[in-house]
Parts: sequence; C-alpha cells; structure tokens
Amino acid sequence: MEKFNNNQCDPLLKQIAAALNQRENEFLSPLATFNIQGLRRSSEAQLDFGYRQDFSVDTDRILHSLAYTRYIDKTQVFYLIENDHITHRVLHVQLVSKIARTIGRFLGLNEDLIEAIALGHDIGHTPFGHDGERMLSQLCYQNGIGYFQHNVQSVQFLDRVERKGTGWNLCLQTLDGILCHDGEIHNKKLRPRREKTFETLDNEIELKRKDPDAMLVPMTLEGCVVRMTDTISYIGRDIEDAIRLGVIKRSELPKNCVDVLGSTNGTIVFNLVSDVIKNSFQNTYVSFSAEVSRALKELKAFNLDRIYLNPNIKQHQTTIRSLFELLFEKYLKDMRADNRSSVIFTRFLKNMSAAYLDRHTNEEIVRDFIAGMTDQYFLRQCPADKRPKPVVS
Repeated sequence: MEKFNNNQCDPLLKQIAAALNQRENEFLSPLATFNIQGLRRSSEAQLDFGYRQDFSVDTDRILHSLAYTRYIDKTQVFYLIENDHITHRVLHVQLVSKIARTIGRFLGLNEDLIEAIALGHDIGHTPFGHDGERMLSQLCYQNGIGYFQHNVQSVQFLDRVERKGTGWNLCLQTLDGILCHDGEIHNKKLRPRREKTFETLDNEIELKRKDPDAMLVPMTLEGCVVRMTDTISYIGRDIEDAIRLGVIKRSELPKNCVDVLGSTNGTIVFNLVSDVIKNSFQNTYVSFSAEVSRALKELKAFNLDRIYLNPNIKQHQTTIRSLFELLFEKYLKDMRADNRSSVIFTRFLKNMSAAYLDRHTNEEIVRDFIAGMTDQYFLRQCPADKRPKPVVS
C-alpha cells in the first residue's frame, strides 16, 4: 500500500482551499488578518498543508499539545475546593474562544486566528492560578531568570517546550495575540500595532520578563478582541462561582454596575459583547463605550477586593507557597547534581531535544517543569504530610 505523502494534496482539495481564501477576501473586513498572511518562524513549504489554512493549523496544533491537555486540572480562581461546578481553566479558555469568535463574526474578523489565540492564551498558567503565578514569579526573580508571567510562559511552552523542545512553529500573529492578551489590564480601547516581526515578539518577551508592568498591544484586531474577551468571559463567571461558594451575595454587587451591565453572568456577557460590537464595527480599533467601560472597571475592582483578595479563599496560600519553594529548591538541586533519578529527568527531560537543553539554564528548566504541572500533579510531588486538604463545598 502506498504511504500518504504530505507533499502531495488532491487537486480538488487545493481548489477548495483556494475558494476558501477567495471567500475570505469577499466576506472578511479589510481590517481582518487573512490566513495567507500567516508568518511562521521556520518555513514549512516541505510540509504542504494542502487545503488547510494557516490559523486553522495553529488551532489544531494547540488543541493537540500536551499543555492544552493539562488545562483540565488547572485552577481558574478557586483551588482546593471540592465542587464540580466551579470553573477550571479549560472551561475559561473555551468560553473566551466562543465569545471572541462571536464578536469576531460580527466585526468581519478571522475566527480561525481568534480561536487559536483564545485556546492558547492561558497555556502557561501555573498550578493554583494567579496565586501560583505570583509565587513562581518570586522564585524566578530570586534565581536570576526574570519575573514569571503566564502569558510569556504560554509562548514559551508552545514555541520552545512542546514536542520535546522543538515547539509547534505557530504563526507570529497567534503567538503575539497570546503574549499580549493581558486580561487583567483594563482598556477602554485597543488599536493594534500591526508592524511586528518575530524579532519584536522576542524583544517584547524579554521586556515582560524584566518589567511585568510593560504595556503590550496585539498586532491584530483579532488579538485585541481576545484580550477584551478574556475579561468579558471571567468577570461574571467568577461572580457566579463566588456566589455558589458563599463568598459574596448577588445583592452586594455595586448598583452602578448592575444598572449598566446586569447582575448575572449571562446578562453581563450579553451587554459587554453587544457594547463591543456596536463600538468597534467598521473601526480600526476594538472598544467599549465610556459608560460600559466605567462600569466594567468598577466591577473588576469589586471582584478584586471581594473575591480575588478575599482571605476566606486563601486559607491554603501559606502552605502552597512553602510547597512551591520546596519543589523549586529540590529540582534545582537535582539539576545541579545531575540526579538522573529525579522526576524532572525521568518525566520532563526524557528525550528532550538538545536544542532545548542548550538554550535553557537549570533555573529555566525548573521553571518550565513546575509551570506545566496540574494542581494534582504538583501536590503529588510534595510530601504527603505537607499536602493541604481540600475543602468540601
């Protein structure tokens, strides 16, 4: 039997692909990013995609990555709580993808690119969410490798760790959108900075490692949509989770915000999405109205104070911090001693490419290993008597 040759593609499928590209020209906004504009760090002409379009290929590669699989047990906000209805990271990125593609459809943007950015944007998150991110960042800084940020780490995983260190060779536009998603930053309006290269991407990564507060802006409208949608997808959902867990009551939501946005996740999402579409349609930017932007900013401040920084949901924070320190020190010691029996060698570095090993210090390898852990895998690496017990809710 003749083996399938990646260099060959049925002429009919190529004809269909050409028709898809033509349809983009006819139906997408001239401000959209077209599939034929996809730029990869390394040429893949020898692996002819045939009828597959570039950003669709990126989406598939992200979906099939090991890092994407680990989303299933990554904290969104609430950790060490036994409740099957609390949002985890995997649901969050799916919500971002769905909502962003809805906005993109109304604005005439490329939904393939939007989906790729949305599904990949949080792949670099540590176990235990933003608390874990801050803990790992402190350890990275203390060990001389700069600050840790999950958006930078998302690019690191997809570009330099996956596939045994060879990476997925994703398009620049996809990686840029992932790097620049910064959903915690409030923006009323985002206008893309289109003239970027892979050199720009690398420089912005180094900038963020040195200065976490450095402001980055996506190079595409699709990236801007995902960045806005990151907030849209979590703001109301986190409120619903907090109400379900008894952290807050719906009646406590700020009246100014409720009057503009509503008091339930569904209403909040609907009003925010509608506002973005109306204020961004046929414009060179993505924007909220002034009224909605003010209400959203106030609601984010409420969530920060009453949910994200609430001491009642931080009962295990001190313990988790000590475990991050314990594992970082242990694996760094194992790397320096070349302890081949350590799990960092037997699991993470097994069959890793020479290119990855040559490009990364011991400290960076430890960072990558810990950042990629799920919550439960992280706990399994810790002494049994030091593991915190989950709260049943």
